[in-house]
Amino acid sequence: MSKLLSVVFGSTDSGAELLWIPIGLLVAAIAYLLGSIPTGYWLGKILKGIDIREHGSKSTGATNVLRTLGKTPALIVLLVDLLKGIAALAFTRWFYGLAIASAIPPTVDPQTWTTWAITLAALMAVLGHSKSVWIKFTGGKSAATGLGALFGMAWQVGLGGAIVFGVALAIFRIVSLSSIATVIAAMILMVVWQQPFAFQLATIAGGLYVIWCHRANIKRLLAGTEPRIGQKV
Repeated sequence: MSKLLSVVFGSTDSGAELLWIPIGLLVAAIAYLLGSIPTGYWLGKILKGIDIREHGSKSTGATNVLRTLGKTPALIVLLVDLLKGIAALAFTRWFYGLAIASAIPPTVDPQTWTTWAITLAALMAVLGHSKSVWIKFTGGKSAATGLGALFGMAWQVGLGGAIVFGVALAIFRIVSLSSIATVIAAMILMVVWQQPFAFQLATIAGGLYVIWCHRANIKRLLAGTEPRIGQKV
């Protein structure tokens, strides 16, 4: 393990390695828990006493909340889910900036390690939204939380993705298509703006996962039956 880390990150020390690895895993777990906050599910219970997973598309995301609960709850879910991704990465950056974290003997180059830690946090937040520990590993499709993670990794990529989403939604009025367009745009923008390789990798892996979460939507898109904004599933 030490030799592998030394190749990827730089020189290592086995004693220090025992500190960096569990700390990194702990931070990743916190990112997952932040991503796991089931905003749409909780609002369904609070506002109407329903399990939103039994309605519409069965998703806890903002689109299904819009169809099931209305515009204001959907906006709340969208913003909170977006903030979950931002918060997971902000926490990771904050933690590795603490004096206590800096004082730990580095087994790897600290800057490189932090970049990869942020990458892992992004993926864990995205996973947490769709596989929430609080609701038996169900959830949404991770588009909003993924966009928040993009803002956390590289704000300009997040902004570019948000613009693509808005334009696609205005033209096609289909959320799933707009989300997929955002994923593709983010992958390209990460390369165009020469972001760290770790961030590019996270965007590809997370983006493909988000597309996979939309596989039922893709089937409906190909069949021409995917509902537009305002239409029921």
